[in-house]
Amino acid sequence: MNVAIVGGGNFGTAIANIIARNGHTTHLWMRDPEQVAQTLEAGENLRYLPGHPLESAVSPTADLGLATQGSSLIFVAVPSAGFASVCREMAPFISPDDVLISATKGIEPNGFRLMSQLLGDLTPSEHVGAISGPNLAEEIAAQQYAGTVIATLHQQDATLVQEVMRNDTLRVYASADVYGVELGGALKNIYAIVCGLAAGLEVGQNTIGLLVTRALAEMSRFAVSMGGNPFTFLGLAGVGDLMVTCTSPLSRNHQLGTCIAKGMSLDEASESLGKLAEGVNTLQLVYAKSRELGVYMPLVDGLYQILFEHKGVPDVVSTLMGNTEGADVEFADPSRWQ
Repeated sequence: MNVAIVGGGNFGTAIANIIARNGHTTHLWMRDPEQVAQTLEAGENLRYLPGHPLESAVSPTADLGLATQGSSLIFVAVPSAGFASVCREMAPFISPDDVLISATKGIEPNGFRLMSQLLGDLTPSEHVGAISGPNLAEEIAAQQYAGTVIATLHQQDATLVQEVMRNDTLRVYASADVYGVELGGALKNIYAIVCGLAAGLEVGQNTIGLLVTRALAEMSRFAVSMGGNPFTFLGLAGVGDLMVTCTSPLSRNHQLGTCIAKGMSLDEASESLGKLAEGVNTLQLVYAKSRELGVYMPLVDGLYQILFEHKGVPDVVSTLMGNTEGADVEFADPSRWQ
């Protein structure tokens, strides 16, 4: 079948290679014609995924209509800041039966919408979903063992994505909780900054364990307030993605936290990384929404105070450690004391 990947970044390119390797004609759309020309000449995406030759069935193009109009399965892997704009651009080429899958982790500020919601709102497609999980592009491209989650309301769409993507090194699991799966992918970026900050301060492993598990509690608590299933966060899109992003130096969000720990301002840290980490924008949106909904998220509050209210790390840590402890595990039957 014909498949389109809209977005020629590292993850979009990695997905394109996976699908082409499985025998499908794959159109890889890049906005920049110069990047297309460079990629065609080099046989690999030198800008975002160097060292990984493109499969022969991958066709880079700067023509969005050419990429999408003849494709019944389309993955959208552009940055969240430009996601809505790209949806509007490709809408004329989309039919209601086309399956559109978001491969972008983020939140649209206008109305606090996730990427699959933008696909549904801004294109004619009646079959939208999202993939998420612990999917570092470099490792996926190197064909290291990994798993991902395809979330969609239509079982046949999930089956289609599984058939197109699965191979000897990639497992593709299915979920009907589209909102929960996507929200997990967006929220974990906040806690990657927190753990990067902790790593930069050279805390112990006990501290990292505390942060990751309390982060998971906050994520599931917030998801429930937004209509997600808390048990989704026990899977790859929750604890799996959270663990990888919070401990991997490959994560831009983790790197940003480490820079903050070294005494850099947010602007200085972002400049050193080349761009603002996704978790910073997500933090601002989730901080505002959690206060609107009255959801208890002390790690979000603490990081917001450090990055935007310029409070000292020791003061924030002291406040966090002074908070009253609640139940260890939420959304489960409470233990019964005699």
